[in-house]
Order: sequence, then C-alpha cells, then structure tokens
Amino acid sequence: MSTEPIIFLEQVFKVYGVGEAQVAALKGVDVAIQPGEFVAIMGPSGSGKSTLMNIIGCLDRPSAGRYLLAGEDVSRLNRAQLADVRNRKLGFIFQSFNLLRRATAINNVVLPLLYDRKSKLSPKARTQAAHAALAAVGLADRAKHFPNQLSGGQQQRVAIARALITNPAVVLADEPTGNLDTQSSEDIMALLHELHALGRTIVMVTHEHDIAAHAQRTILVRDGLIAETAGRLPLSRVSPPAAVPVAVGD
Repeated sequence: MSTEPIIFLEQVFKVYGVGEAQVAALKGVDVAIQPGEFVAIMGPSGSGKSTLMNIIGCLDRPSAGRYLLAGEDVSRLNRAQLADVRNRKLGFIFQSFNLLRRATAINNVVLPLLYDRKSKLSPKARTQAAHAALAAVGLADRAKHFPNQLSGGQQQRVAIARALITNPAVVLADEPTGNLDTQSSEDIMALLHELHALGRTIVMVTHEHDIAAHAQRTILVRDGLIAETAGRLPLSRVSPPAAVPVAVGD
C-alpha cells in the first residue's frame, strides 16, 4: 500500500523582484518526502537550496505551485497561518543554535509551548515536558545552565530539545553541524540518527558531503532545479487534486 508523502511540492516556483529585476530562485521544483525519511538537501551557493528549505519550513510562500505538508495545503496561507503551522508541525534546528542568551536551557526549550496559543498545558506540565526533552538529548543535568555555560555541542542539543518539544511532524535541520568541531558534529549526527530510528522525519540542509552521507537520500539543487536525487527514492508520489494555476510573480 502506498504512503502519502509528508512533504509534497508540485511545480513550485519562487520569484523575487518585479519586472526586469525578477530573479527566479526556484523554477518548477517537484519534491516528495515520505514519513520517516532522513533527507539531505545540498547545492552550491545561489542554487536555491535555502529558498527550498524556507518554503518547506513555511518561512516563505511559493510564487506558484503547491506545497502539501502532512496533507495540508499551505501554499497560500498568510503569515499568521504559516506561523501556526510552523509551531504545530515543524521543529527547527539552526547552525547558530538561536538560543536566547539570557534564558536557561529549560526556558529556551519551553518557548514553543509558550507560543502555542491553542495549548491547554499548565505551566507545570510545560516545565515537565521541557525537562523530558532535555533528558532525551542527554542534558537533564544542564537545565539551569545558560547558553554561555554550555559547549557548542550542548547548545545544539538544547536546540534539538526545543525542536522536539511540540512533537513535530518534521524536523528541519539547517547546517546543524556548521558551527561545531568534529567530535561535536559526530555527536549531533548520532543524535539525529537516534531520532530517525524513532520514526522522525528529518530534512537537513548541508554543504558537507560527509554530513549528507548520514541521510538516506540526498537531493541536489542547482540553478533553481532538482539536479539529481541519490539514495533511496520515495516509495510513491501521490496525485493531489488539481489546483487553480497561480501566475509566477503574483
């Protein structure tokens, strides 16, 4: 039985600027990622890989085409709606960690729950969830430490705990080892493998081939197009209902 992709991009374009100043960052991209896959996205500078990641992460909208995330068409949602989707369905891990410097590890991890306007969790329940997330990444004893009291690898583990606390459908990792030394990078990749083994869907942007090799599949982006896909291919591609075409640049 076929499985519906958790991420499905169909003929996605992204155009910046207007008139003669228009630049097409994506030129009709098709991507299907199955639930539970570990996928790496690679490409040279200016290839469109960051634009692709921003659209997958609901940080930007396509100029044309469709994007289905866990069955929901998010292509035309407004900013507030996209923010809600990000908080409910996506967990983010950044190269620079993006931790609040004046907040402890536990307070950094709990932030997504505080931003969830629909959450009915009590303050005590939120704190317990944050402690559990830190324990899951091996930092139960660092809950009251501030970022400047943690190593780079530990800060990234805090960021991973924060990404997981809402139990997202997809974990997006943008150059997750970019600011780490070799040993810390290996530790973070081992943790991502553990999360993947538990059934997490992981999409990772990286420019390092040895880091991309950890993924099941690599998508290479070049000149705004998918140049090639290596590794295990998606099990299937669904054919969503036809949509009304949207002109590039609208």
